Amino acid sequence: MSGDDDTARVGSVELWNLSVSAFLDTAPVGYLAVEATGRRVVYVNDTWCRVAGSDRSEVLGRDAVSLFGPASAATIAALLAYSPDADTSSPVGASADLRTGPTTVLAVLATANRINVGGTDLIQLTVQNAAAQQLRERRLTVARNEAVSAHADVTRALSRSQDALGVSEDARKSAEAERSEVQLLASTLQRTLLPPILSAPPGIDVSAFYHHASTEDVGGDFYDVFPLDAGTWAFFLGDVSGKGAGAAAVTSLTRYAIRAAAVFDRDPIAVLTNLNSVLLQEFRDGSPRFCTVIYGTMTPSDDGSVAVTLASGGHPPALHLRGDGEAEYVDTLGGQLVGILDEPRFRSRSLVLDAGHVLLMYTDGLTEARTGSGRARYDDDGALEAFARSAAPTTAAAIIDRTRALLDTLGPGVEDDVALLALGAPHRTTQKTTAEPRHTHGDRTEEE
Repeated sequence: MSGDDDTARVGSVELWNLSVSAFLDTAPVGYLAVEATGRRVVYVNDTWCRVAGSDRSEVLGRDAVSLFGPASAATIAALLAYSPDADTSSPVGASADLRTGPTTVLAVLATANRINVGGTDLIQLTVQNAAAQQLRERRLTVARNEAVSAHADVTRALSRSQDALGVSEDARKSAEAERSEVQLLASTLQRTLLPPILSAPPGIDVSAFYHHASTEDVGGDFYDVFPLDAGTWAFFLGDVSGKGAGAAAVTSLTRYAIRAAAVFDRDPIAVLTNLNSVLLQEFRDGSPRFCTVIYGTMTPSDDGSVAVTLASGGHPPALHLRGDGEAEYVDTLGGQLVGILDEPRFRSRSLVLDAGHVLLMYTDGLTEARTGSGRARYDDDGALEAFARSAAPTTAAAIIDRTRALLDTLGPGVEDDVALLALGAPHRTTQKTTAEPRHTHGDRTEEE
């Protein structure tokens, strides 16, 4: 390439015409075209020159490896030499240091892939600034370390509690009068895994309830609502596998990990992905621990509606009860369990809660409640959707109360704990300036 001519030739092959060069020069990443043999640079775009502080004449014709710092020479050489057998368009990438002066470098992400132009093999090499990604990775690392530290504290406390539970259980076997002590300890530990208050957005109704299937076991269901900033709130509801102190430890770690991840990334799928990484890391060498979770964000509008985005990791879908008396599931089917797979798939959906609409979330202790002596379950034939439709239109507090009454009718058929969380956009004629969330445990209700 020479003068104002923006074309280059390798042998008799024309590499780029003027329109392609103009397109590449305005690309947001630095771009090189490098001979596959010899590693000579035959094209460089304006973005590369601007980032590296170089003129085209200083780059063209040079060995591409020499454009990077000494510590990155082997990495760039390996990228340029990469030659996949099956798909030659598949890119490979790595971190590297791009020279920006005689003694200065810039951390970048370098990506290379092999192409063939008119019978000539070329390497496309692109670079982009890695500073933003490195900052995000550092923040996630800090968040994970905080979650791990909190998990260690909880594990130590739970270990002490488990010892106390064991002693109480032995005492219960020898004297029925001691049974109340075991029940009290389990109830106290369970309460530590649920938020003492639900931080509801102004003008939004929030109501929750926890049904204990057993007074002697600590369950793994959980939920929370908390602010992210002045205009957006987060919420989640989930169910950890198993019961007892082990499940309680996972529940505590899960709540800390979700809250930490939510601070740095508002995307619900990204939050579940971070939680998956934390669970895999913490329980990789022991018994696998996993959970199902619905996590989402909500942003109230001035017109009384609420914009909601939620994602599901293997959890039963939420129910949307509308003000016109209809009710339907929010389609998040296909989201996979959290804490099992290295690269799970999660599903997300967005919706708007208009005035008079309610979003109801629940754990599978409700849908899988036995309704007879056989294998029949409550929701085998769509009973829950029909129940929600019969209740609409409603409010967050009212649907929680009706679902509590439903649990009472199912009686001992409810063999697993049940957590309920409802979010409602009140009718504007009755909407208060500050919502009063209801948070209920068992048979006791707290007004907060």
